[in-house]
This record gives sequence, structure tokens and C-alpha cells, in this order.
Amino acid sequence: MPMTRTDPGPHAGAIVCFGSINADLAAYSTTLPRAGETIHAERYQIGLGGKGANQAACAARLAGPLGLAVSLCGRVGTDPFGALVRARLAGFGVSLDGVRDDPDHPTGIALIGIDAQGENSITVVGAANMALDATDVEAAAPLLTAARVLLLQLETPLDASLAAARLAKAAGAIVILDPAPAPKDGLPDEIWQLADLLTPNETETERLVGLRPTDAASASACAERMQARGLRRAIVKLGARGVYYRDGAAGGFVEPFAVAAIDSVAAGDCFNGGLAVALAQGWTLAESVRFAAACGALATTRHGAAESAPTLDEVRALLG
Repeated sequence: MPMTRTDPGPHAGAIVCFGSINADLAAYSTTLPRAGETIHAERYQIGLGGKGANQAACAARLAGPLGLAVSLCGRVGTDPFGALVRARLAGFGVSLDGVRDDPDHPTGIALIGIDAQGENSITVVGAANMALDATDVEAAAPLLTAARVLLLQLETPLDASLAAARLAKAAGAIVILDPAPAPKDGLPDEIWQLADLLTPNETETERLVGLRPTDAASASACAERMQARGLRRAIVKLGARGVYYRDGAAGGFVEPFAVAAIDSVAAGDCFNGGLAVALAQGWTLAESVRFAAACGALATTRHGAAESAPTLDEVRALLG
């Protein structure tokens, strides 16, 4: 059956996110269950999720006061979850011109367990997200060719993301890839040439380059390995230990911000959303990474996925 979408018309977003859209079903408990164990949780929450939606929502919340438009390209089902995520995205100010209704697949969902320390365990059912293909790229072409920054992740088929990256890159966009979840067989050679920036965490970095970063020195070595594959600029996220970045031969390190973390869900997505907003304004990589790190840190201070995205005023206050 054919899918439906809103006609994007002549306008396009300064930031475009091509990626996954989920409904998140999160349960909060003292501990996470072990294999074969059933536990009682204190509460649950149904919210917006999916790495594509999270990054778009964070970018839109930050970009609104700056006058920057943010668009999302992806698929949702024609089910109640599809209506829910559309409403939540619109509430963040995300343009849904590139979101298509898929009558043949349900909306993606994520089942999330979160313990008292803020650690999480996540099971994702990709559903409509995994049906993204060349027709979605074609439908989103007016957005992709006018984007200043394109955000990509790996919760949708890689072929579609590569096609989106080719269009946006050829039109002059900055292409940022969040290589999560990291593929077991690594990334194809082409993506190292297409992407302007990769933003892996420690686990993803180890899978991509065979070395696990634990501090600035080891993160620098990892970044050099990425550059040897063809990437010019690299970012290595070290969680609570900070963020390393490398631009050509020059590198830098952003120390972690002191915050009271309660939930790490979507902190990496808020980092990428903030990074896109900063780069869309023409900031340097050093300035952009510090801004993004503040966004990621603030996201850990509240529950939820997209809902954890900070406001621009909150980020500015943390940065001082």
C-alpha cells in the first residue's frame, strides 16, 4: 500500500535528521532484571524515543529560540503509537514534512528498563523504521538538499542513510553520523568519506577501531585510527569522563560537567542534537563539542528519552 506524507513545499530545515522514530515504554525499578528474573517496577512511562526522533527533538528545543528550523525524515505506522509520536514531535517544534505513514508496518517501539543508578537496558523493535528505503530519500530530497546539518544514526537501514548522506553532502551539508548501534562488521568504507563527523561512545569506538578509550590519551589514539579510515574530524564520547575531539592534527578534551545524573537514556542523542545546533550556527568544533557535552550532561538529570532534552537557557547556564 502507498504511504502518505505532508508535501514539504519550498522550505527546508537548517537541521535535518534522517532516522528512527519510536514510542518508548520505560519501566523504573531499583535494579534491572537478570536473565529469567521477574521484578516489580515502581512506575512506567510512555514517551517519544528512537535515536532519530530524540536527536531531532533535542535540536528543535534548542534551535527554536535561535530561529533555526529542524526537520525529521522517517516512518511511523498508522497505529495509536504513530499518532502519539507525531504529536510529541510537533510539541518539540520538529517539522514532520519528511515523516511518512506506513500502513504495512507498526510504529517502532523500545522497551526500556532503568535502575536506581540511572543505568538502562533497552530492547528495540524497529518495525516501520527498518522499512526505510530509497523512496524515503526521494521524498525527503527537498529537505536533504537544503540542509546545513544532517544527523544520521544506525537504527534504520544503512543503504537509505548512505543515500541521504550522498544527497546532503553533495549540496554542502555537514553530515554527522552517530554509529549506534555499532555494527558487528564495522562501517563500510564509503561512510568514512561521506561523514564529516562520527560521535561514538566507548563501546562503539572499540567496535569500530579495535581499541577501547578510557581517557584523553587513548581517545586520541582512537580518533587517529578513525582518521586513518578517511574521516577528517572525530569525536569520542567517554560518558562521565568527558569528551575528546580531533580536527585534522589538532585535538582537544572537554572535561565532564558536574551534574546529578539519574537517567542516562538519550544523553548521547542530546549530545548530537546540541552538536548539530552549534555547527549550524557556524561555531568551531571546540565550541560545538563543549555545547554538545553540556546538552548530554543535562539530559542525565531527568527521566525520559526525548523528554530529557534541555532548553537553550539551561545549557547556557551550565556553560556559564
